[in-house]
Amino acid sequence: MLAEQRRSVILDTLSEKGAVSIADLYRKLGVSRETIRRDITRLDKEGRLRKTHGGAMSTDNEPAFEERKSVNVEAKRSIGRVAAALVPDGASVIIDSGTTIQGLVEALADKRRLHVITNDFQAAAKLSGRNDNRVLILGGELIAGEGAIMGRDATAMLGNYFADFSFVGAGAISSHPWLMDFSREAAEIRGQMLALARCPVVLADHTKFDRLAPVRVANFEKVRHIVVDRKPENAFAAALKILGADVLVAEGDD
Repeated sequence: MLAEQRRSVILDTLSEKGAVSIADLYRKLGVSRETIRRDITRLDKEGRLRKTHGGAMSTDNEPAFEERKSVNVEAKRSIGRVAAALVPDGASVIIDSGTTIQGLVEALADKRRLHVITNDFQAAAKLSGRNDNRVLILGGELIAGEGAIMGRDATAMLGNYFADFSFVGAGAISSHPWLMDFSREAAEIRGQMLALARCPVVLADHTKFDRLAPVRVANFEKVRHIVVDRKPENAFAAALKILGADVLVAEGDD
């Protein structure tokens, strides 16, 4: 079987099942596991699938929260510290949900008198009841397994507010450049968060670079800062320059 035929079979399988293991593909394709790993690596670089431990996942499906939480933990904490350094005491802050955002929430714990608006249960719990903070949690549909509130009720409530900063995670950042996500609900609330702050900030670890996801997030052009764990390179770096946003790189001790 030719390489292009193998890769077509891999993508067709993902389209049908959402995820596949190397062991399953080994039985199906009749080629070595190393050959399959090379095919998956190439398709991953092309943004046509997401490589996972022992297999691959369709880019139409975001990995579960618990799976994402264990990926690049220290990098996400570093990103959070750099992002939190932008926020003075007494600021109003819109905070998104997601695993990279949790690093920001940890780093904001010592700030005082924050006015926090969030759709994330963990963020609300960690920042309320301390340092004279005020915390407002959005109402709407609780997304199982994410600890996040989304949907029309959440976006309608969010529309009543405006903040000094908004901090938004990323499902993917493409080389268009577009900020993208895996559901319309997540994309809508993130796009609105970017529009409702004087200083919108996107947080993204390098696994989100030069990727595609099914839904485009609005207002990416409004972003003032993009906080990352690795310096973007080559064509992707050139694409980000189109935005005119500052790219802040959290490396080592920040």
